[in-house]
Amino acid sequence: MASGSATEYITHHLQNLVFGRKADGSWGIATSIEEASAMGFFSVNVDTLGVSFALGALFCLVFYLAARKASSEVPGTLQNLVESVIEFVDGLVKESFHGKNKLIAPFALTLFCWIFLMNSMKLIPVDFVPYIAYQMGLEYFKVAPTTDVNATFGLSISVLVVIVGFAISMKGFKGFMADLTLHPFNSKFMIPFNFILETISLLAKPVSLALRLFGNMYAGELIFILIALLPFWAQWTLSLPWAIFHILVITLQAFIFMMLTVVYLSLVAENH
Repeated sequence: MASGSATEYITHHLQNLVFGRKADGSWGIATSIEEASAMGFFSVNVDTLGVSFALGALFCLVFYLAARKASSEVPGTLQNLVESVIEFVDGLVKESFHGKNKLIAPFALTLFCWIFLMNSMKLIPVDFVPYIAYQMGLEYFKVAPTTDVNATFGLSISVLVVIVGFAISMKGFKGFMADLTLHPFNSKFMIPFNFILETISLLAKPVSLALRLFGNMYAGELIFILIALLPFWAQWTLSLPWAIFHILVITLQAFIFMMLTVVYLSLVAENH
């Protein structure tokens, strides 16, 4: 674990566990921030991927168990919880998506639950998981995937791929290109301008989704780390109210990401 100044403590907790090619040509885990930075583009944030996949598997397992043990007579607590989440998301999709597609609601449900679980990792005390990782010989470990901009951009790029694929499936490639070239000005003389304008608008969607989620989660994580630097008696005074408030933040950010995705899909489904 890092020791020394407050700056070193903060920097240590904000550093990912990076696997990549080192300066000597070998592949391995970075043991310093400088070494991690030198690995460049061809490197992997092991903690982000590991926690993300683990939480995705947890989400699938919980919903699988709820479906397997579902009963119409005496539903259990898990079934009631899962059904409440499904009904909540399904109702929002019906209100926001102006079309018919049976895949939109499951996609929205997956986004909401997965992002909510990743955001929830921020409620774990900031030194708990890094200490366990240190005992296992790992110098760095960030437990909240959405505090890593790579994770949020990965999610948003996936949404972009779904948006483009959905638009092509609904309108065909010709119809998709017509939306990019004949809107908002339906004139052949304005095709270059329309294409530039609509392409920027299309690419701005994943960028805004990624940066909004990352910015809020990263700022919240930084505040938790700053609170951890305070004396022990002051930590509980500030961390408990902030954690309770952050329950709202992590839920709201998952909700916003999901709702904007549904709205974007609804927009591409409309015929201009």
